[in-house]
Amino acid sequence: MKAITGSSLKKCFLCRTGEMRLPLRSFSIFRSLFSHRKQTSHPQRRGLSGVGMRLVQFHRHGEEGSIRVGVEQGDGGLGVVDLKAFDPSMPSTMRELLGLGDEGLQCAQRALSSGQCVLQRSDIRLLSPVLAPEKVVCVGMNYRDHCLEQDAPIPKEPIIFSKFPSAITGPYDDIILPPESQEVDWEVELAFVIGRRGKHIKEEDALSYVAGFTVANDVSARDWQMKRNGKQWLLGKTFDSFCPLGPALVTTDAVKDPHSLGVRCLVNGDTVQSSNTDQMIFRTEALVAWVSKFVTLTPGDVFLTGTPPGVGVFRKPPIFLKKGDVVECQIDQLGSVINKVV
Repeated sequence: MKAITGSSLKKCFLCRTGEMRLPLRSFSIFRSLFSHRKQTSHPQRRGLSGVGMRLVQFHRHGEEGSIRVGVEQGDGGLGVVDLKAFDPSMPSTMRELLGLGDEGLQCAQRALSSGQCVLQRSDIRLLSPVLAPEKVVCVGMNYRDHCLEQDAPIPKEPIIFSKFPSAITGPYDDIILPPESQEVDWEVELAFVIGRRGKHIKEEDALSYVAGFTVANDVSARDWQMKRNGKQWLLGKTFDSFCPLGPALVTTDAVKDPHSLGVRCLVNGDTVQSSNTDQMIFRTEALVAWVSKFVTLTPGDVFLTGTPPGVGVFRKPPIFLKKGDVVECQIDQLGSVINKVV
């Protein structure tokens, strides 16, 4: 192994014994030799089994063009550890961090444990935990109670559509009402993010391809979804700002059971949706396996898994968002996205 010079020490990982340092490019070799039992003991998980994290993207106030990746302390109410300040060799975006695989998560965990390079929440602005993913995969009609709301049959296979990545916006950014639509609606959804590349993934292996979970609002222009554009869903789903996402990417090990989480949406403080992810027809593993039959999944790909009942279009009379409304989407263990309509 190449000797470590003083200049390269800044870019090294600390092995779990605390007695040896290895450069990033050599860490995977070391891990494969000394950590095999830890890797294979939980085949359904990836990364650090039993050590959950809340990963975020942010920029400091006054540095809007500089994206950084961080780890939230505690359950998200405390400070944020700046990964690049802790280790200058670390990447600046979540997609790049996920692309490093377990090595990147190891460094993030080490940075969090150090208690160093902590920024106060008042000094930063949280961005979407993933920006410019290769794919935003969405699932329609995926809650039993939502199908009942519409008097619609339970789908026999996942109904897949997409949003363009440009629809993604931050957890506290504004939802922009487009002048082209008069029927903009809310949809709280559990989202997950792919952590490693895969094709034709088996359902029993699928969770090992998931980096973590987050909260999404699948904002929808119902007139364009249901009446225009040949009733194809894409245009009605993909206006700019129609995918608030965040506040953090909560790694799989921090979520006890992603299919037993309370899901709520509030508009101006009034609860309009309230259900549980146990109502999902096709769960995370099934969705990964199904979509990977058609396309190669890559780190950073975002999946929106469907919404429960209570959307505005099926109310009597229908209710749609207007300027000044505040929409809050909540999921247990993950947090909330809160967006003003402008």
